[in-house]
Amino acid sequence: MNRSGRRKVTVVGAGFVGSTAAQRIIEKGLADVVMVDIAEGIPQGKALDMMESAPVEGFDMAIVGSNSYEATADSDVVVVTAGLPRKPGMSRDDLLKTNAGIVGGVCEQIAKYSPNAILIIVSNPLDAMCHVALKATGFPSNRVIGMAGVLDSARMRHFIADAAKVSVKNVHAFVLGGHGDTMVPLMRYATISGIPVDRFLDKATIDAIADRTRNGGIEIVNYLKTGSAYYAPSSSAVEMVDAILNDRKELLPCAVFLNGEYGVKDLYIGVLAKLGKDGVEKVIELELLPEEQANLDISIAAVKELVTKL
Repeated sequence: MNRSGRRKVTVVGAGFVGSTAAQRIIEKGLADVVMVDIAEGIPQGKALDMMESAPVEGFDMAIVGSNSYEATADSDVVVVTAGLPRKPGMSRDDLLKTNAGIVGGVCEQIAKYSPNAILIIVSNPLDAMCHVALKATGFPSNRVIGMAGVLDSARMRHFIADAAKVSVKNVHAFVLGGHGDTMVPLMRYATISGIPVDRFLDKATIDAIADRTRNGGIEIVNYLKTGSAYYAPSSSAVEMVDAILNDRKELLPCAVFLNGEYGVKDLYIGVLAKLGKDGVEKVIELELLPEEQANLDISIAAVKELVTKL
């Protein structure tokens, strides 16, 4: 907590994802926010603009912008969005080396000023950047978590609700695996008000939704041409912030450092995890069908390849 006794969240990166996440955190009343960016004036200007909306929106949380990590001291949670975004024709993997340098430098500063913080990594390629953050901070792995599955699952839930013509509130679904083309949408576990989704949709529709989920990010990149998604990614990061700050014990699909679960050790992979005040409090290990396990193994291999390149 900061000196006022209020909770404090740092958002690193004042681009679209970072600034939208910061806005949502203060508007939801979750915490005070410090938004850090290397670009002089950008975090300060955006923070002031948000504060000037407070009388209209009615929130009391404060946000400040800074180019210095000193302002981030004693943060409870840090959301790292720093790095280059994808452009058309570019894979997440193309970003590997550039963003590894950026994320590593950021995380060293975070560890210096907020040694007890919980990190939520949003920068791509996500699974590999979690490894960079873990090494750069020296934090225990339960305090370094990747935001990927919440976003991918949100996309899938929207697609299911849209196809079935039901409220998104009724749809529960999630993905496993790496944040990329090899992710594994577990359609067998997808439900609408607890009823299996195949009671509402035919196989062809379900298969098409799984495929669209895998390509959800690039679909938006191809529309935008000069940027990537930020509304849904920021919402997904903020849901994780909420689960941690309010100790919700919420089961969310996140990139988590595995220690034997699913037969994987010392690797960040997207799984269902219980999030609370200590970060990752438990990994939920599911029984997978042979085909599901085979698809997960492909995803695990893809993540291993990236980490090896690091």
